[in-house]
Amino acid sequence: MQTHKSIVLGITGGIAAYKAAELVRLLVKANIEVQVVMTEAACQFITPVTMQALSGKPVFKDMWDASIANGMPHIELSRAADAVIIAPASADFIAKLAHGHADDLLSTLCLARDCPLLIAPAMNKQMWENPATQRNIALLDSDGIGILGPGSGEQACGETGLGRMLEADELLNLIQAHFQPKILKGKKILVTAGATLEMIDPVRAITNLSSGKMGYAIAQAALEMGADVTLVSGASALKPPSGVKLISATSAESMYQSVMKNIAAQDIFISVAAVADYSPTETSTQKIKKSKSPLTIELKANKDILAEVASLPSPPFCVGFAAESENLLAYAEAKRTSKKLPLIVANLMNDSMGLDTNNVTLLDDAGAHPLPMLPKKSVAGLLLQHISAML
Repeated sequence: MQTHKSIVLGITGGIAAYKAAELVRLLVKANIEVQVVMTEAACQFITPVTMQALSGKPVFKDMWDASIANGMPHIELSRAADAVIIAPASADFIAKLAHGHADDLLSTLCLARDCPLLIAPAMNKQMWENPATQRNIALLDSDGIGILGPGSGEQACGETGLGRMLEADELLNLIQAHFQPKILKGKKILVTAGATLEMIDPVRAITNLSSGKMGYAIAQAALEMGADVTLVSGASALKPPSGVKLISATSAESMYQSVMKNIAAQDIFISVAAVADYSPTETSTQKIKKSKSPLTIELKANKDILAEVASLPSPPFCVGFAAESENLLAYAEAKRTSKKLPLIVANLMNDSMGLDTNNVTLLDDAGAHPLPMLPKKSVAGLLLQHISAML
């Protein structure tokens, strides 16, 4: 889990400044201390009072602010920060950064900082595509400044295209990823997540209640630790983490094919998906009509994806999940042994199904390692730290 961090959040002029309010709220909720610095133009779009209320700190915007004891806010503010984040970063401010201009508090602070700088561009698509902006972005990138986005979509001007500032939750994930130790840098990880759908007819299926939250949390945490992540996802309403290679796999068979096609290049395989053990031997091409007579559906056993991957001549490091309703540790260890897995994650179904938290025990050759009830993102981080230590 990450330790407490402190950032300076710089807000420049643009309609996307309204997203900065939600970003501050999410950062504070994530235990990241936020000191807001605004440009004069930013104050035309959102008030310092709003930012102060959300951050719990006075907002700075004046180069000559007398409340700083030594009269040097451009020095003092950045020295206490683990990073400076500019969101939104307007085309004008990006140009300032690229060419070292320092004519207000925020630009001077960026020039005088001794910590990392990340920017979230926000502008009209023509402004973003303009060669001058692209030259400035390339220059900032070569200087080691992190570029977060932009995203594509409908813009305030009514046009559609690249230039939108990323949403607050996306920026939070990227900022947290920046602070995460890159203990999995260079590793390739394939994660399966979500539920499979085994079709009975065109409108009915055999499935389960898996939400995909645990698998998606592992994919996100692996990204933050520097891994190259492939996510093979069954049915899930979740938005996949930005940066993963996403492969959709509706049925157990399609998930099997997707995993086997991509597994050779992987260093780690984490099988989190709730793959159906059985599927109908035949799928009706037409909707089965309701009648008063009993309906019998013959089922066949599906392939065991995890067992097949673990039995490959040169398998990746394989991690399984065992969701049980009783005899948790005994059943999980039996599964780990039978499939020859170095590590399995055991949890009771009622402790995790559809929830944002999970209570798991890690089982390996050294024994059982219980974790407390934690948010699934935290569980994911501790699991990956354990895997990294085993590797």
